[in-house]
Amino acid sequence: MITYILATCIPGNEKEVIQKIKELPNIVEVNGIMGKYDIFVKIAADDVTKVDSTISKVRTVPHITSTISIPVLYDQGGTIDDET
Repeated sequence: MITYILATCIPGNEKEVIQKIKELPNIVEVNGIMGKYDIFVKIAADDVTKVDSTISKVRTVPHITSTISIPVLYDQGGTIDDET
């Protein structure tokens, strides 16, 4: 199961937030981005409880002010990246 998170954080704290997110379980990718959101996160796990747990941990990282979670819907034509 794959879920993406778009996160906003307090300006100037992006590098610290990215580093903390990288340390969490089930994190596949973390990038700083520009625009309405500051950070892009990709989560992959073999069951929904692990994904939910990781989302909760991301949301509690200091300096994050908001998040939006985007789960992949495979039955609508999404692709599975080697089941991760």
